[in-house]
Amino acid sequence: MWAWGLAERAVAGLLGSADAHGGRWNTAVAVGVTAAAGIALVAIVVSSRRGGIKSPWRRRKRKPLLAAKEWRSLFTPEGKLYDGGVKLVKRVRNGGVEPSIRAEVWPFLLGVYSLNSSQAEREAVKEHNRRGYLLLRKHCLRKNSEESQRPNETSGVSHEKSISPGKVKESITSVGSEEQPENGSVEEHILSEEENSSAILQQEIQDKTAKALTENKVDENVCSSSSRDEDESEKSDVTHVEAACNDVASVHQSSVEDEEESMPKYSNSGGNMETENELSKAARPVKSGRAVEDFETWQRIIRLDAVRANNEWVSYSPSQAAVTREKAIESAQAVCLKDYEHLEAHRIHHASRLVAILEAYATYDPEIGYCQGMSDLLAPLIAVLEEDDEAFWCFAGFMRKARHNFRLDEVGIRRQLNMVSKIIKNKDFRLYRHLEMLEAADCFFVYRMVVVMFRRELTFEQTLSLWEVMWADQAASRAGIARSSWGKLRLGAPPTDDLLLYAIAASVLEKRKLIIESYSSMDEIIRDCNNMAGQLDIWKLLDDAHDLVLTLGNRVE
Repeated sequence: MWAWGLAERAVAGLLGSADAHGGRWNTAVAVGVTAAAGIALVAIVVSSRRGGIKSPWRRRKRKPLLAAKEWRSLFTPEGKLYDGGVKLVKRVRNGGVEPSIRAEVWPFLLGVYSLNSSQAEREAVKEHNRRGYLLLRKHCLRKNSEESQRPNETSGVSHEKSISPGKVKESITSVGSEEQPENGSVEEHILSEEENSSAILQQEIQDKTAKALTENKVDENVCSSSSRDEDESEKSDVTHVEAACNDVASVHQSSVEDEEESMPKYSNSGGNMETENELSKAARPVKSGRAVEDFETWQRIIRLDAVRANNEWVSYSPSQAAVTREKAIESAQAVCLKDYEHLEAHRIHHASRLVAILEAYATYDPEIGYCQGMSDLLAPLIAVLEEDDEAFWCFAGFMRKARHNFRLDEVGIRRQLNMVSKIIKNKDFRLYRHLEMLEAADCFFVYRMVVVMFRRELTFEQTLSLWEVMWADQAASRAGIARSSWGKLRLGAPPTDDLLLYAIAASVLEKRKLIIESYSSMDEIIRDCNNMAGQLDIWKLLDDAHDLVLTLGNRVE
């Protein structure tokens, strides 16, 4: 109000000096000054409140979770989303997903299913994915068998026995949920094909063995007439039987190579279901002793990390927590897990699922393989998704963005840290200058947040909520929803593939006063960030992140 009083005094001064000849002019000046004072007052009020203006995300009250009834209403009778997924993306970004339907919604958000797919198309994709995962697990079982036989190669155990259909089925079902999948006919069909193949191979072995033994009887007569002893005959028997088995083994080896040709492989240009035979030869991984050595190294680290995994998911997934010890041990044996005897049954079961899916992913994406931290990203997914094949493909969709966090050259990590630094610099230059003084402008203190995507700074439920909104943004970008004016209008803040980085920057900006006034080294900031667990309001953080996207998006991306 002081501005208004100042304007009144100025007007009074002008009017007081008016005479008979200049009254009209003075009145005009007074009106003009009054108008200017009003404009100044508005400007002062707006300026004083500028820092308090919130994004449209904050002005809107957070909507309730996407519930099962509303989720069903989003589909046409043919099973397609009515508006190409715009409403789904908007609802998830505004409020998240009800826990009971997360297993149905997540495959859409993670790109396993297209937002424009029909029910029939999704069933075909699901069958294709199930077969692909089965091939990956068979490959892992074969690797396990080769590793176990390497110290004792003369044990005489046949290769086919080590990858029998029973073990393959055990690795799919027992490592997964307690119940058989509802649409298990696909898996049964695959396994019946494997059983038929196994039966054919066994029949060939029996036929060729019988033939070899018959021939050997003739050899025995010849040997006896030539005064050869029985030891020579027995040796001949063994030699012919081994030759017959080797012939069948060579046939089986060729089938193994054909199988590996059709095994799913990660591709930058394709979707999650890209197969190796669809790639150019130059893009295929090189089969070498080094690749075998890497896989064995990945296996050891995977098993160590799996056994060390915590059990914070237990209250969230009671069905998996109720697994019996017998079932859990079967799961562990199916994936050759070791040193698990001290764990509770549910933790053994959980560790076995981690091993199965992470080994399959290391085979699927050998460029990345496995690095510590990937189990942190997978654990929440398998708590929600009870079928291993579905969990694997959702994880593969998640990793299409996250895989850059685990590159050995750390190019992806450096890009993300640089982007967080740019956001802070453009939003709060004073804070950025202070970070420069502390030699922390590279934002290395948020390294862990970037790598495991806030997993260790948030509770289990908060992690799921943050990731859902992040996946919804990525799904909108992937589907091109934000490219249309109508899509932008409905979504509010434009979606971005880097919402996580804006959220990380927002968490740092929230502590700007403490950083500027109290911290004198980057180590202090790192300690504060590492002790952030349980202190963050996830929805406020998302509001702040979307506010940064609105105000800075064009300047930092």
